[in-house]
Amino acid sequence: MPASPEPAAATSPRHPYGSVDGQLVYAVGDVHGCYALLQDLLGRIEHDATSVTEDLRPILIFCGDYVDRGPDSARVLDALCWLRRHAPYDVHFLKGNHEQVMLGYITDPGEHRDWMRFGGAETLRSYGVNPPAADDDVARHVEARDDLLERLPVAHLTFLNDLKLMLSIGDFVFVHAGLRAGKPLSDQSEADLLWIREEFLGVTEGYDRIVVHGHTWTTDQPALLPHRIGIDTGAYATGVLTAIRIQDGKVATIAVRSAATVAQGAGE
Repeated sequence: MPASPEPAAATSPRHPYGSVDGQLVYAVGDVHGCYALLQDLLGRIEHDATSVTEDLRPILIFCGDYVDRGPDSARVLDALCWLRRHAPYDVHFLKGNHEQVMLGYITDPGEHRDWMRFGGAETLRSYGVNPPAADDDVARHVEARDDLLERLPVAHLTFLNDLKLMLSIGDFVFVHAGLRAGKPLSDQSEADLLWIREEFLGVTEGYDRIVVHGHTWTTDQPALLPHRIGIDTGAYATGVLTAIRIQDGKVATIAVRSAATVAQGAGE
């Protein structure tokens, strides 16, 4: 069934937010192979940006985890590759832990067989590849990797290899998973930027920017806190894909919702 938009982009009055240097910024949460939701959300963002201003070229930031879990990872990467070339925005794509593992499987499928346990099987199917079980022998995984490489467009592989780890704009920093408190941005490790969870979520101090991130979800609502904004709403399970609009001093949410059955729980 097609996704339906939330009634409106509602500005949260709960916290005064910082500056994005007078720019209009949109950030998109974890897509996880949900192509229909992505398509609808991009339409909502386009309409919203037009209604907000015609004077600024919007900045559009994706916070990683484009592949796995959902059914249409290949179509999602097709759409993002098109956006990178043709969108009327300044577009930035961050790497998620799922892209890191997909690239690891391409390089060494035997070492990364566990990818099949948390979304890799769905991604392989989206490319027309019959996925092996995680416990199958290395030769079977090498065969699946080779089948994937025969079907994987060069543009998709280039896109995956070009992903950034972090982006800063004004008082905000955008990452996939989070930051380690007490360390300057220049010293953050790739492992933390892609995988950190409790050590980031449980800390409210030690950051000099407001952190916008994905990676962790508990419900179909974003986490709008003074020091961090979590925009992963578990699209593959909840049927809700969320973005935020950031302007100087304020943040608004934009979401689309699938008519499919909603399930809630902790995401990875």
